[in-house]
Formats: sequence, C-alpha cells, structure tokens
Amino acid sequence: MDTWASDRIAEEQAALRRVAVLIAKGATPEELFAAVTTEIQLLLGTDITAVGRYDPGRVLTVVAHKSGTGKTPPTSHRTVLGGRNVATIVLETGRSTRMDDTSRVSGPGGEVIRKLGIRSTVAVPVTVDGRLWGVMMASNTGDEPLPPDTEWWLSGFTELVGTAIANAQALTELRGYANEQAALRRVATLVARGAAPEEVFAAVAAEAGRLMDADLTTVGRYEPDGLVTLGTWSNSGATAPFSAGTRIPLGGHNLITEVFQTGRTVRMDDYGVATGAAADVGHGWGYRAAIGAPIKVADQLWGAMVVALTRKERLPVNAAARLAGFSELAGTAIANAQAHVELREYATEQAALRRVATLVAGGAPPEDVFATVAEEIGRVVAADFATLSRYDADGMATAVGAWPSTGRFHHIAVGDRMALGGRNAATVVHQTGQPARIDNYGKASGTFAEAANRCGFRKAVGVPIRVAGRLWGVVVAGSAREEPLSRNTEARLAGFTELAASAIANAEAQAALAASRVRLVAAADESRRRIERDLHDGAQQRLVTLALQVREAQAMAPPEAAGLATRLDGVASGLGAVLEELRVIARGIHPTVLTEGGLEPALKALARSCAVPVSTRACVGRLPAVVEIGAYYVACEALANTVKHARARVADVDVAASHGMLRVRVRDDGRGGAVLGHGTGLVSIKDRVEALGGQITLDSPPGAGTTIEARIPLD
Repeated sequence: MDTWASDRIAEEQAALRRVAVLIAKGATPEELFAAVTTEIQLLLGTDITAVGRYDPGRVLTVVAHKSGTGKTPPTSHRTVLGGRNVATIVLETGRSTRMDDTSRVSGPGGEVIRKLGIRSTVAVPVTVDGRLWGVMMASNTGDEPLPPDTEWWLSGFTELVGTAIANAQALTELRGYANEQAALRRVATLVARGAAPEEVFAAVAAEAGRLMDADLTTVGRYEPDGLVTLGTWSNSGATAPFSAGTRIPLGGHNLITEVFQTGRTVRMDDYGVATGAAADVGHGWGYRAAIGAPIKVADQLWGAMVVALTRKERLPVNAAARLAGFSELAGTAIANAQAHVELREYATEQAALRRVATLVAGGAPPEDVFATVAEEIGRVVAADFATLSRYDADGMATAVGAWPSTGRFHHIAVGDRMALGGRNAATVVHQTGQPARIDNYGKASGTFAEAANRCGFRKAVGVPIRVAGRLWGVVVAGSAREEPLSRNTEARLAGFTELAASAIANAEAQAALAASRVRLVAAADESRRRIERDLHDGAQQRLVTLALQVREAQAMAPPEAAGLATRLDGVASGLGAVLEELRVIARGIHPTVLTEGGLEPALKALARSCAVPVSTRACVGRLPAVVEIGAYYVACEALANTVKHARARVADVDVAASHGMLRVRVRDDGRGGAVLGHGTGLVSIKDRVEALGGQITLDSPPGAGTTIEARIPLD
C-alpha cells in the first residue's frame, strides 16, 4: 500500500474516531450530522457535502450540509423527489450513483442542483438497521469530476456513520422512552391519588403534546352523537379550539371520523384536504399536520387522542407509532381513573341506598321516604333537581317528593299537580312505561316542560316507579348544564325507584291493614249494638211482659191458694232479678246511653256504676260513632283494670279533643306496676286504639298509681 493511500485511510479512521467520540458523549443528531458533513468535506475535498433524510411521500429533508462555495440548501429544506437526479435514483434503487455531467438532471432535485451550480455529484445510500434511511451527497462545482474512487471512500464512511446514526437514534429513542415513561408515571400518580377525571384527561393531553412537540392536543370520548372533548392542551397556553366539553359531530374526511371508522391511527401531513365539522375548526386554528390515535379501554374503542402542528413542519416519521403507544398506555390510565371514579360513585350510591333502605325498613312515612329519595338521587347523579311524582287516574301527576340543588331550581313543590301531555320525561314514561331521556328540553312541551324551562333546565332522565307490577309514578332527574347526564343515570335511578316502590307498597299494605282493622272494629261494634238492641227490644221486653203476667196471676189467685200466690211472687221476683242482670249485660255490650246521648253521658253512667269513686271531665259533644265507642271502651277497660288490680281509692277520666285528635286519660291512685300485656285487659285497649290509627301510652310506676292515655284520630 502506497503512502498516499495509507495516509488517506488514517485520515478516514481519525475522522470516524472523532464522530464516534461525539456519539459516545451523547451528541444530538443535529451535531452528529454537522460533524459528518465537515469530516467528509475535509476527507474528500469536495465543494458541497450534504446529508438528507428520506421522509414519507418521496420527500428529501436536508438535515446537514457543508459548503466551500457559499451556496448550500438551507437545513430542513424539503424537496419532493422525482425526475432524474442522484437523490431520486438512490431512493428508487437503494444503490450508490454518480453524475459527472449534471446538465441533463430533471425534477425538483435537479432544479436544486442547477441552482447550486453543481457540475458533478456522487450520492451514497445511508442505511440504518438494514433500512434505507437517507442519502449522503458529495458534489463539486468545477469542471473536474470527482475522483473515481469517491463512491468507495464515501460508502465506507457512510456505512460506519449509519451505525453511528442508529446509535444516536437509539439514544434519542431511549431518552424519548424515558420521557414517555416519566409522563405516564405522572399521569398514573394522578390516578393513584384519586384525581378527578377531568384533571387526568387534561394531564394526558398535556403530556402527549409535550412528548410529541405538538402545538395542540385533544383527548376526547366517543358518544352516540360524536366526540366529546375531555382534555385539551396548547403549547402557547392559549385557549384550545376544543375546550373541555365541546361536542364535535362525526362526518367528512378528518382524523376523529377516520379513527372512529377504522379504529386505527390516522396521519394527515396536509390538513388542508380535511373536511367536515372537525376539520372546519382545525382550519380555523391553522392546522397544517395532525395525527389521531385511538384510545381503547377494555379492548373497546373509547375515544381518540389528536396532536396537531400549526407551524410549517411535518410531524416526525415515528410520531404515529409514539402516539399510538402513548394512547394505549393513556387508555390504561383512563380505565384506572374511570375505575376509581366508578368505585367512588358505587360507594356513594350504596351509602345513599342504605340510608333510604333504613328509612323504609324502619317504617318511615312515605313522605319522608320520598323527600329522602329525591335528595339522594339528586346528589348521587349530580343533578340540579330531582322529583318523584305519582300518576293519578285523572291524567294528572302529583309531586310527592322534590329536591332542588339551589332555590333557583325549585320549579315543582310537593303537592303540586300537573297535567300529563306533550313531550317531557314524566309524560313519555307514563306513555311507554320505560325510562326516558331528553337531552334538549328547549324542544320539550307540556306543563312539565314549561315548568322546567322557566328554571333553565336543559336535560332530564325519567325512570318509572312500579308497585306490585303496576305503573305507579316516575322519578325525574334533570340538569341545567350543557353536558348530558351520565350514560348510566337510568340504571342508577332504578335502584332508588325500587326502594321507593317498597316504601309505597309497605305504606299501602299498612294502610290496607289499618283500614281492615278499623272495619273489623266497626263490625264488632255494630254487632254489639245489634245484640244490645235485640236484648233491649226483644229479651228484656219479653221478661218485663212475663213479670207483669206473673204478677197478674198472683193477684188473681184465690185466698185458699196462698201457696200458689207465694210461688208466683217468687217467680216474679226472679224474673225481675234476671231482667236487671240482663240490663247490666246489655250495658256492658253496648250502652244505650252512648248511642242516644254520646260520650259524655255514657262516661258519667260508667262512673256511677264503678265500684271505685270516679270523677269525669268531658266536653266534646258528639263525635264519629267509631271514635265514641273506642273512647268509651278505653275508659271502661281502664276502670275495670283499676277495680280488679289497682287497689285504688279514687280514679278520674279526662277526655278532650284538639288538633284532630281525641285524648282519653284514665288515672288512679292505686299500687301501679301495670304492664301492657300479661293477659290483662290493657291489651284489648291497645289493640282497639291502634286499630283506629291511634296510640296508647302507659305510665304505672310501682306504688305511684297508673295513668293510661289514648290518642285517637277524629277522622
């Protein structure tokens, strides 16, 4: 080997070592490419040296250059290849090529060659990991062509540089991977600490935008009527075109529509060709290039992530792959965030259901249950109002429970009756028996809609309340906000309507039982009156007649029949005693004075016949028969208990009516210790009072007397 060749090889090795040192120090690709063009020019003595990268669409991007003539293409200059020129030939053949006469070059690349005054040029492919990555070009502007061995020297050099580029790319990708993992860790940290979904979506959009060096990013969820944006980010801090909550209809040729249709990542390097509603917004904001990637949750298409550039650049070749990888991991973060939210919602919902169930199990009045159900529903589904209404037979609905988040939304009060009809949630549920959702109350009609629109309501969901298989009423939850109520609102309301139905069924069963008990008491009292009447009008009159007839027979007996007269006198006296006993029995069954004179004279008669001195106070006038009879028997049984068990010296009966209730109080000064139960007559008092819908209390401390008080509804 001659000295010149040895020196040339030594120079080449020295150049490669200098490049290798740069790579080892972690130089950026831009620094590496600049060093490579400088080393080639020094090594080969060329006028112009450039490194170009092949991009999609047959585009050559100049990434570095070195010139001794003062004429060079600007870095990042982009040329669409075609025609006859060295860059196009290398792209099409993958082989080195030489042109010692450039007078016949053509295409955009040929125009650049003529503009730079290049007379001869050599181009060598740069391959990275076996893939054509770009081209290295060495050119002269003088008449003398490049040396014959230029391709050989350049090829040997570019082979090593290709490895260096691969290493640099690997380092860049590693740094990018590290940055990506750090971004995902930040998102995961948000999820782990239970951040709100909107905070997670905004973070995902921001992290993706920074990683991709984008100008704008959007994260959205696909809904039945299009894409709803959930998170946006702008590198300038300006308000993004798709603010959170914006609804974008699908259709046309644009990223979000094609991602929805294909479920794959879509790239648009020229956003000018995009059409449709989404594209119109992008055009308004100056989109030039954009990429959209699907977000999948549990293997289902959930939404899309879009990154866009407004500057005159192209997104990197690997941008689609990086965005797809990030959106996949972001989908996991979103799924985790949703799981956290759903878990919190489930816990909140279960707590609310437990509170309602406790009320129902405790036999709370229906109005208390309805008020609680309305409030719990409103809070659980984040509504602005919630109402429960009962369907009536006359085509009306009566509000039985209502909850507004603020006074502004108090459009329906408990007790309000409104006509069904038109198109509104309450009417649609009544007509179909199925849940109903109205997302635009501005187009609703009917009295319910008019009341809702006066308060600015926009959305509502109605769910039927069924009791024993029949449609009883409806629960309606509504919102004055732009965004609709969540998709699972109907299912969440169903749990509350079941509890409301249970409360209604319990109340109806209790009402039916109470009515049945009242009917039984009334029937028993009517039987007592009939027996007393039959005794008074039948048996007692017969006994009186028989006694009179016996006395007549006694008077007609002859003097010699003195024995017969004595016997007849005994029979007459016996009949009188039987008659008196029968009268006592009749009074115990149902005193005539109660029917004829009312409660006050009946109690006085009862006091006179009691074995213990009794004082009475009763100024109530005539009352419903069932109430008078109930009060009388409370006093009768209480005094009987006093006589039999209390060993009392005196007793008093106090009766008064107020606020729709009759109070009957019986007190004695006996030994006390009485208990509701244990076989005493107090049990019958309790049963009778409760059968009439009343309540009874007993205060009987040992040695301090006994007080029995009953409260009976006058209605």
